[in-house]
Amino acid sequence: MTPPKETVERIADLAGEKGLTIAAAESLTSGLIASLLGAGPSASDWFRGSVVAYQEPVKFDVLGVREGPVVAADCAEEMARGVAKLLAADVAVAATGVGGPDPSEGKPAGTVFLAITVDGQATVRELDLDGEPEEILENTATHALELLLDTLEGV
Repeated sequence: MTPPKETVERIADLAGEKGLTIAAAESLTSGLIASLLGAGPSASDWFRGSVVAYQEPVKFDVLGVREGPVVAADCAEEMARGVAKLLAADVAVAATGVGGPDPSEGKPAGTVFLAITVDGQATVRELDLDGEPEEILENTATHALELLLDTLEGV
C-alpha cells in the first residue's frame, strides 16, 4: 500500500488536472482523512472540507443519513452523498465503522465501510481490519485515500 503522503500528492495532482473538488465525511476516523487531504499540495484549490459525523445525530441531521445502523454500507454511501451535496464537491469520500476495541451494532472491531461518490455514482467497500484501535483508524484512512485515488484515476 502506498504511503498516505504519496497518495495525497497524486490525489492533488489528479484533482488539479481534472478540475475536481473533493470533500470527506468521517465517523470512526474523526478527521484523520481530512487532515491528510488538507496537508496535500494546493489543497485550498481542490479540498472543499469535511464533516466529522462521529455521533449518529450528526450523520442523520447534517448529512441526511437515514436512521438505522451506522456500521453499514448504505450509511457510508449516504454520508458520501450528503457531504458532496452539503459542500458542493464533485467527489466525496466517507468512512464509518468500528474502531474498537469493543464491537458495535453486533459488528467486530475493524469492520469498516468506505464510500466514494462521483457524478452521482457510488462505490462502497467493506473492510475487515485487524489491530489496535489506532492501527484500525490509520489503516482506514490509508484505504480511503487509496480508494479515492483509484476513483480519480478512472474519472
